[in-house]
Amino acid sequence: MTEKKAPAAILAGYETLLREQGVRITRPRRIILTILSEVGTGHPDALEIFRRAAERDPSISLSTVYRTMKLLQEKGTIQRHVFEGGPARFEQADGAHHDHLIDLDSGEVVEFRSERIEALQDEIAERLGYEIVFHRLELYGRKRPKG
Repeated sequence: MTEKKAPAAILAGYETLLREQGVRITRPRRIILTILSEVGTGHPDALEIFRRAAERDPSISLSTVYRTMKLLQEKGTIQRHVFEGGPARFEQADGAHHDHLIDLDSGEVVEFRSERIEALQDEIAERLGYEIVFHRLELYGRKRPKG
C-alpha cells in the first residue's frame, strides 16, 4: 500500500525511532528488526519471526520475540492485528491507512485501499453525527472458482 522502501532503509527507520525513544538496540532486537524490515508489507506472526530469528541466532527465544514485538507495538513502530481465527500478526506502522482482505483458505492478508469505502464511511458517520477518529476494516473471503 505504501511506497516500497529498501529493507536497509526500513531497518534504519526502526532503529532511529527506537533510539529516539530511549530503547537500546540489542543484538536480538536488531535481528528481529532486520526480519521485520525484510518482510516489507507482509504480516508475519510471532512464530514466523521466531523461526527466522532462530536461524540467524539459535540463542533467541520465543519469549524474546514476544517481548520485542510488544515493545515495538508500545513504541508505535508496528501494528498488531488479530485476524479472526488466527494468531496475532504484525506490520509496519508507518504506512498510509489501508484495509485488509483475509483469504480464509490460505491465510494470505491482502492490503487494499478504496476511496469509495472511505467516502462512504465518512458519509455514514456524518449522517449519524460522528467524526471518525479511527477505524479498521477486515474482509474475509475465499477466491472464486475460475470459469
